[in-house]
Amino acid sequence: MTTWEYATVPLLIHATKEILDTWGKDGWELVCVVPSETGGNPLAYLKRPRETA
Repeated sequence: MTTWEYATVPLLIHATKEILDTWGKDGWELVCVVPSETGGNPLAYLKRPRETA
């Protein structure tokens, strides 16, 4: 069974593609993007399979 690890990343509007590309190169998959509750930068939720020891 696959287990996952998760990350929450603020997305800067002027660098969204670069941020997501960087995380994608490290094996992270974008799950969703949600607006900030405070009106700030949107948040990206990412996941990737957890490495087993």
